[in-house]
Amino acid sequence: MFNEATGPLRAKDVCQSLGHELRPKNVKGVRAKLKRLVKLGILTEADTGNFTRKQ
Repeated sequence: MFNEATGPLRAKDVCQSLGHELRPKNVKGVRAKLKRLVKLGILTEADTGNFTRKQ
């Protein structure tokens, strides 16, 4: 999904594309996972809440 994105994605966008309901607990869970990927150096957080693939 990040390979095909033209810009940064928000947790809500990722949650929706994964087919999860847009409930606060689902969005928070996806956001936590995205932040974990930032710490691992796989993604970067361009602005607060905007995630993109590391170049």
